[in-house]
Amino acid sequence: MRKLLLVSVMLLAVPAAEASMSAASGADTTATDQLNVSVPFEKQKEKILADLAEGKAYSEISQTDRIEVRNALNRIGDSLQRAGGVDQLSSDDKVRVINDQELVNTILTRAGEDSRLVCTREKKVGSHRATTQCHTVAQRRRMREESQQELGKNFRQPILKSR
Repeated sequence: MRKLLLVSVMLLAVPAAEASMSAASGADTTATDQLNVSVPFEKQKEKILADLAEGKAYSEISQTDRIEVRNALNRIGDSLQRAGGVDQLSSDDKVRVINDQELVNTILTRAGEDSRLVCTREKKVGSHRATTQCHTVAQRRRMREESQQELGKNFRQPILKSR
């Protein structure tokens, strides 16, 4: 997924670089020479939204992050559609698009890492049989935090002496 988002950033950078090089060399570019980035972006957007809806790749993404990603993708798509492509984006719009891409990359990278499945072999107390326990990184973090809270709660309670 990280590669897919990196490719989208690269696709945005290539036409801008080509346009600046051709403008510097004095070459006249026509509409057929320019790369239309809206089609690849739309496909990438559909893939990301499908992965979000499936819940497998990003099982640990929060609802607010999910909404934020959708909104950022919609803003990028609207900017590209209004301008007619990356080449026609104003410098302010390019900054907004890049900021939205960074937001999407950050949220999806964090959600992807939290959704990674980690399996361990554990032996139960009193048994020699090992079992495989699989949990996501986020589940393991929550279990660790809950056990620390329970342990702290037990230490805070006074010990009552019986008479």
